Amino acid sequence: MNNRISTGMMFNQSVSLMLAKQAKLNHLENQIATGSKIVSAKDDPVSAGAAVGLDRVVAGLEQLGKNANNVQNRLGMQENALAQVNDLMSRAVELSIQANSPVPKSSDLKAIVSELKTIQQSLLSLANSKDGSGRYLFGGNNDADAPFLLTGGSVSYTGDQSQRQVEVAPGQLVSDALPGSDIFMRIRTGDGTVDASASAGNTGSGLLTSVSRDGTGAWAGGSLTVHFTDAGEGAYEVLDAGGAVVGTGTHAAGEDIVVAGVRLRIEGKPAAGDAFNVGDAETRDIFSTLDKLVSALETDPSTDSDRAALQNTLQSSIRDITRASENMIDARAKGGAQLAAIDSAASARESTAVTVKSTLSTMRDLDYADAIGQYKLESAALQAAQTIFSQMQSMSLFNMIR
Repeated sequence: MNNRISTGMMFNQSVSLMLAKQAKLNHLENQIATGSKIVSAKDDPVSAGAAVGLDRVVAGLEQLGKNANNVQNRLGMQENALAQVNDLMSRAVELSIQANSPVPKSSDLKAIVSELKTIQQSLLSLANSKDGSGRYLFGGNNDADAPFLLTGGSVSYTGDQSQRQVEVAPGQLVSDALPGSDIFMRIRTGDGTVDASASAGNTGSGLLTSVSRDGTGAWAGGSLTVHFTDAGEGAYEVLDAGGAVVGTGTHAAGEDIVVAGVRLRIEGKPAAGDAFNVGDAETRDIFSTLDKLVSALETDPSTDSDRAALQNTLQSSIRDITRASENMIDARAKGGAQLAAIDSAASARESTAVTVKSTLSTMRDLDYADAIGQYKLESAALQAAQTIFSQMQSMSLFNMIR
């Protein structure tokens, strides 16, 4: 096969060479301008595909960072709200102790009642706290509406019992704010396991000041009644739920009564027939506890037995409010643990992002020294091609046959 050599062929070859060099220069200019050696997928299909996957990883880490910021904000607001609640609980205990003084004045009691009612209102407001986006902190997943409602003088919880789990690092979840039912509603009375109270019909001055387990682990639950049979000698008997006598003894004011794994301290002098009931600790919301305290303080005791009943109610309220304060502290500790987990997750995200971005840099980032060297080389080649083409324009095969 013979190839014809013509002027047109030489012109086409020269033009093709210049166009190729210009295309290469344009590509190098794009690389230098963007700082990336992969301008389009055809430059390195394998690396381009891997880089897209790594870009998704980086975007996912950024979204996890946003998740962490949102839940950190909510947990921080929960901490602030619970700190204020705890301060209110401490103040309620102080007021209860003041009201429990030997001879409280009527004016003092009225002032205490007024402040306790203000504390109730403040508690309800804090229980309905919102985060920065207008969502309620303590409503669980049902956080669009106020979780605590005051109806007919009593507070009810309308949120749910769930707690969100939010991913803040690959494979790492943290818990969002606690549902309000765990913080404000389901609070154990007494010491959290066992509780006791004075019977409503007591006529003596017996005052139940404390109740707890005795540390032996003998408390097995159920109900007991400490029934005083002789006021003079302080004799008592202990009855089980069926009314059977399971123990007897004598009591002196200020001494502990230890029975079936429970320790009771009773001050004053119970009358014959007075009784103190022991049972498993129940759950009560903090709003009801304060209602009970306010209602007791609004009475006007006129007899020794009435005053003893008021003091027993105050002692019971102090125990329950103290228990509620402990519950707030536990809730704050749980929130603090989640905040610490968020800080740990931030370190994990950062180290992962550094690794991924380093890999992306290896795939994409341009070696400027090498690219500039190639650019100069291609520029010289283009100039040479343009010079040859210019010289070819003055040449013709007809010149050879003249």
